[in-house]
Amino acid sequence: MPLDPAAIARGCAADITQVNQLCGLELDRFKQALASGSPITIACTQEAPLFREVAESSPQAQLTFVNIRETGGWSKDAAAAGPKAAALIAAAGEVMPPISLVTLDSTGVALIYGRDEVAIEAAQRLADRLDITVLLSRPGEVAPRRTNEFPVLKGTIRNARGHLGQFELAIDDYALPQPSSRAKLVFGSSRDGATSTCDLILDLSGGTPLFPAHDLRPGYLRADPRDRAAVERAIADAGNLVGTFDKPRYINLEEKLCAHSRSSITGCTRCLDLCPTGAITPNGNAVAIDANVCAGCGSCASVCPTGAASYALPSADALMRRLRTLLQTYRKAGGSDAVVLFHDGEHGADIIDALARFGAGLPANVLPLHVNEVTQLGPEMLGAAFAYGGSGVAVVTRAKPRHDIAALRRAVETSDSIVSALGFGAGLVRIIETDDPDQLRAALDAAPRGIATQKPAGFVPRGAKRGVLETTFRELHHAAPAPVDVVPLAPGAPFGGVKLDVEGCTLCHACVTACPTGALSDNPDRAMLRFTESLCVQCGLCQSTCPEKVITIEPRLDFQAWDTPLRVLKEEEPFNCIACGKPFGTRSSIDRVLAKLGGEKHWMFQGANAKRLDVIKMCADCRVEAVVNESFDPHSGPQRPPVMSTEDYLRAREAKKDGPPGS
Repeated sequence: MPLDPAAIARGCAADITQVNQLCGLELDRFKQALASGSPITIACTQEAPLFREVAESSPQAQLTFVNIRETGGWSKDAAAAGPKAAALIAAAGEVMPPISLVTLDSTGVALIYGRDEVAIEAAQRLADRLDITVLLSRPGEVAPRRTNEFPVLKGTIRNARGHLGQFELAIDDYALPQPSSRAKLVFGSSRDGATSTCDLILDLSGGTPLFPAHDLRPGYLRADPRDRAAVERAIADAGNLVGTFDKPRYINLEEKLCAHSRSSITGCTRCLDLCPTGAITPNGNAVAIDANVCAGCGSCASVCPTGAASYALPSADALMRRLRTLLQTYRKAGGSDAVVLFHDGEHGADIIDALARFGAGLPANVLPLHVNEVTQLGPEMLGAAFAYGGSGVAVVTRAKPRHDIAALRRAVETSDSIVSALGFGAGLVRIIETDDPDQLRAALDAAPRGIATQKPAGFVPRGAKRGVLETTFRELHHAAPAPVDVVPLAPGAPFGGVKLDVEGCTLCHACVTACPTGALSDNPDRAMLRFTESLCVQCGLCQSTCPEKVITIEPRLDFQAWDTPLRVLKEEEPFNCIACGKPFGTRSSIDRVLAKLGGEKHWMFQGANAKRLDVIKMCADCRVEAVVNESFDPHSGPQRPPVMSTEDYLRAREAKKDGPPGS
């Protein structure tokens, strides 16, 4: 592949050494670099195992590997790929935070769920490695075994939950086989509601999977009993599920930021609606995420408006710093019209590799950026690509994605509408769903060219996801070719305002109590309702909580409102206590109560008791004092009629019959 050392030198502020066979004849050059003790970035991933082996003698060595061959050098546009190579090398040097792990323990207690001899045969092959129980659902004629090395039971799993090392099953039609079974297994009387626990499940029943997104549930293996190859793979995998296993903790959850619920009123359900594995469940005012079940798709983090759920592999700010370095270096090295291609490490890396080896390779202006799952991408990452100087964004997924990409589609639509409204161009954020490398190249070549900003942002993203989200779109607005103040958005967007029917609002502040982000606030010194639009996440709790139903949410991105920290939605004159003069409540609310109770409308305030209306005009302290001093008795109203029983009514009817005519 051709190299452009000058472009790489312009982009990378580091010592650069060009060699032709670092893994062979010039391996001593690598050993000399190790001896220097400096961090080393090696632009070769194919021979990474060799370099790591050589570096074992230098434990202090800091090695970083980056692929500039399949991603740039092997392309029909390779001669122009110098700025891209510089960008990829520089971005690889961005340090990613360490990964937090979740540990799963399995002792090998296995349930094989089937319907016939296929399940029993699988059990016989695994019996020397696992502690086996076979459960047959509605079995036909199954021959008994000569020796019962493991129990064979009858039952149908009604419900299952859990993960590798901790499954819990509810079983109906549960029965034990009779020892006297001769030609076929005969089972005793059955019962419903049996329970069982196990470490792993091998499902060979051929029925409906026991879990949503079953292929992502650790410890649950499923194969069609008619597919012998699939059964063989499942048996092999099951035999290896004994011991201690580590998986990444994909999501960090900060419950206090969650806008799911307040006072038993449901607000935001975005993550609950999208989680494919059922790892997210309501937990009071917040949600709970079972890290043992979570498969790491990142949809919850993508749609979470408050940042309560954030992706941890890596965090949003760390990934955005790599994106920043990628685009800044590309521009510095002389590149233009940068398009960021987000891809995962399985399908995306494979299709890019195939395109490089057997096709035209990636265009020189397309900068691939590896992420754990493309479904983790949110509007902040897609928008940042334009703020940092990019002119387009593409996300490559499978033709039939493994994860539901509804959250990704929502993020793409939101980002594209904002980018388009700010003058970068239309249709610049796209999803390419393909398994064909040539189709990927064709889609990239046919993509519209956007207008790259002439004043790219330089901010360094730090902190929590919501803060990064706000900063990104503020900077995007500053960098926009044709900025506008307000961008309308579709429902479900993480930004917006509220509309208030001022006449109907009583300033009860129920919305303030419910608001999880403090976007709605009161003023302790004045009867007032205030709103901070940059904090609003469109959870809808204020709308659901308002007793007068005078609040509606409005998804939008209002940059002018963001620059106004506090906006007064309604303010009223306070009502001053007629006894001490202290303000309490609002004049309109007190007048409303007086209008409902005064004027002979309520017996408690009629006639001589009309002066009791004065207590409504007093603050809480003066009201208590007035009631005590003037001996107001709330039970001193007119005599209530006596309680009448059925016998009383019958007696009155008889008396009326026996009375004089006309009575």
